[in-house]
Amino acid sequence: MVMEKIGEGLSCSSKTEVSGEVVYIKTVQDVISLFDCAEGKICIVDDAGITTLSPILSELVGTICTTGGPGSHLAIVSREFGIPCIMGFKLKSRDPTTLNGKKVLLKHNGDSRGFLYLDK
Repeated sequence: MVMEKIGEGLSCSSKTEVSGEVVYIKTVQDVISLFDCAEGKICIVDDAGITTLSPILSELVGTICTTGGPGSHLAIVSREFGIPCIMGFKLKSRDPTTLNGKKVLLKHNGDSRGFLYLDK
């Protein structure tokens, strides 16, 4: 399996390594569309205070946010659920919408950095 590192940020929750399918969430409608199929997904969002993920959070294997830090709402709730979370995520030269449906691996360095790898 060939993996390409496509981004990194602050690892703000569980240090568990997880893999899953990426879904970029922009609207409440995006969350609603996942009500019956969120299991095993890793969601990328732009708003660190997002509460729209609440109905599906327990089914996700990971959360990623392009803003925020360890004290952000998403980081705190992800810690409570034991879900790996990367905050302040910087994506290497890709539009997050191009990742929808792709298989990725979310890892950490054992400290405070989290990384996202694309399964090629």
